[in-house]
Amino acid sequence: MTIKRTISGMIGSGSLAHNRREFIAENVDSDRVKLNICYCNENLKEVYKELFDEAVQRYNVGKRKDRQIANYYEKIRQGKQEKLFHEVIFQIGNCEDTAVGTSEGNLAVKVLDEYMKDFQKRNPTLRVFSCYLHQDEATPHLHIDFVPYVTDWKGKGMDTKVSMKQALKSLGFQGGTKRDTELNQWINHEKKVLAEIAKQHGIEWEQKGTHEEHLDVYNFKKKERKKEVQELEQEKEYLITENEALTLQIAEGRYDIKILKEEKECTIKEKETAEKQAEETEKQLKNLEERRGQLQPIIDNVSRKLRECQKLVPELPEVGTLERAVAYRDKKIKPLFNQMKGIIAGLVAQVQELSEEVESWKSKYQKEKHSCETVKRNLQELQQENQYLYREREDLQAISDRYDRVERVLGTDIVEEAVQQDIQREREIEEQRRKEQLSGNSILELLKREKRKSMMQEQQQGSDKKRYRGMEI
Repeated sequence: MTIKRTISGMIGSGSLAHNRREFIAENVDSDRVKLNICYCNENLKEVYKELFDEAVQRYNVGKRKDRQIANYYEKIRQGKQEKLFHEVIFQIGNCEDTAVGTSEGNLAVKVLDEYMKDFQKRNPTLRVFSCYLHQDEATPHLHIDFVPYVTDWKGKGMDTKVSMKQALKSLGFQGGTKRDTELNQWINHEKKVLAEIAKQHGIEWEQKGTHEEHLDVYNFKKKERKKEVQELEQEKEYLITENEALTLQIAEGRYDIKILKEEKECTIKEKETAEKQAEETEKQLKNLEERRGQLQPIIDNVSRKLRECQKLVPELPEVGTLERAVAYRDKKIKPLFNQMKGIIAGLVAQVQELSEEVESWKSKYQKEKHSCETVKRNLQELQQENQYLYREREDLQAISDRYDRVERVLGTDIVEEAVQQDIQREREIEEQRRKEQLSGNSILELLKREKRKSMMQEQQQGSDKKRYRGMEI
């Protein structure tokens, strides 16, 4: 038996923390998180090293130091032309006809799983590093995060670099109009691939808004009414998707703001600690300089005594006219020699002790100087990180402002009512499930009751609906 379902493909927000379930949004059932399928979860920085490190080395050869690329990941992250990575989301049906846990939902999981297994082979220039099939939300769907890149590039810059346009062009997708970009062509192609796999499992792609042949007036009006119904269904699907996306975006924004606040507080504490360490190191350096000043007179004294020793040789007593050599040696030379020997031995001991002390202080001075430089570098890095966190906070504030704009356009009551209705609907579904387990009713009867209830609520709220730009079908 063949069933008809829509096939959706859209650009995702790229929230890796959400995909990995590092936090649980309101539209996620925590009891079903264990059903999610993880195809890959690699560190993005390591993927960048794998793809671009050799190209960076080739590019830096012969370049001035100020024009070399130290970290390609940071260059793309701070740049404006390309994103670090992109995300696409694919889904079959919606929460009403392909819900998680139903036979149709399980069939959709099989189709998406089979589709994903050949994705990297089919798209070699889109390096997939994170991919999850979620079954803990209303409808099974696939998140694919990838880095688009091009090799053997002959233009400006590195010969291997990040480029969404060139990566898709190498796959055979040439851009046309604004609506027929390389990205739109590629997504439509992938939807067709997904539709072929779905067809093998008994799911036919329902493409709404297809061309109709010429009909008489009655049938034409009938078709028009049917088309209007389909458009309303499409609008409903867009609203459901938009509501889920908005709920996710709000949860992500709150989570990111919380993390940024914690990181900012941690950075401020580290900055204060680094400043204190820098002050301590400066004091130690000053103490070392003072100690060196104290040692200088000792060094000068040793130098003076060494100069006095050099004067001993000219002061040797002269030999008398009839004095014998033995008597001259024993009476004059030996005492003088012993005196010089004692002075020299004392001086050698002082020089040795002083040299060791000087070397010790030199070593301490170098260590403290190195420690001070390290603290200064850490302080500079913390200041840069603080600036980055400030920019991230501004971006999140912009997201919050856009959400406020949605409230101003639609009205706070409408937005709040939509969110509360969605939460109430989930609670009612959960309550019906518990009642069904106790009473032994079938899940099919529960779904029918929920569908009838949802249709009655939508009819009551039909006049308040607004059109959104949503998922491309």
